[in-house]
Amino acid sequence: MAYRQTDEVVRKETGIIPLSVAADRIGHAAFRCAGLLAMLAADGQDVDRCGDGKIVEVYPAAALNRWGLAHRGYKGRRQQAQHAELVTALCAAAPWLELGAFEALVRRSHDAFDSVVASLVARAAATGKASRPDDEQRAAARSEGWIALPTYPLAGLFDLAAA
Repeated sequence: MAYRQTDEVVRKETGIIPLSVAADRIGHAAFRCAGLLAMLAADGQDVDRCGDGKIVEVYPAAALNRWGLAHRGYKGRRQQAQHAELVTALCAAAPWLELGAFEALVRRSHDAFDSVVASLVARAAATGKASRPDDEQRAAARSEGWIALPTYPLAGLFDLAAA
């Protein structure tokens, strides 16, 4: 019961084992997220944990893996060089991505970088270029949540016709 169905799908499709939401390092964030989702639902917002609504669950390392980019070894103080190389690789893979005034922050902070990756996955989900649970997985995903994995190359996420 430590892993959700979506965690097992991520493991099967990427080889990456997500942290269990019951684990202490990510459990606190999961509790905060559950609280925010409850507040949004109480406010009348459409909260669909399957990723079909305005909310989408992301896993930056799995997304980077799906896009063929390094997904390990860029976090921490001693990994600044790897982190900077990964930001450069991301920008090369998505030539339309403009970090503007935030580029220095994204290069300095893996949290800021993960936020950029999360926004790209949200874009993929909003444009139908991310995984969704199939009919058999949907019942569990409604209560457990679903990690959206990109199903489209990063370079093709920005389409002026869909913008």
